[in-house]
Amino acid sequence: MPYVRRDATGEIESVHRAAGRDAMEYMDGSAPEICRFFEQSAAVPSVADAHLTLVVDSAIDVLVAKGVLSIEELSPDARAAWVLHKELKGRQERDHYTASGFVEIIDDSKFGSLGG
Repeated sequence: MPYVRRDATGEIESVHRAAGRDAMEYMDGSAPEICRFFEQSAAVPSVADAHLTLVVDSAIDVLVAKGVLSIEELSPDARAAWVLHKELKGRQERDHYTASGFVEIIDDSKFGSLGG
């Protein structure tokens, strides 16, 4: 390990444990290019990661709602991360719906039944 596959510009596109049809070039695991590739890959969450986060988030909500898991049982760091996650998620949901600026309550009780 590792064998790399490069894109058309010569940048590492993927890293593999074994040589394959598209990954024939062997590089030392401590090579700066390999380290940079893994640092960049870790910094960019994939679509699959986003979907898995949704599943884990929902599963934890269900476990907490059913009393199977108490957030207080988590480590202080995990608790802080969970609270921050929920706060950011709530903010994101609130920001999705913004006030229109048009607010008026109409009292139509004095008209009685209009259906006749």
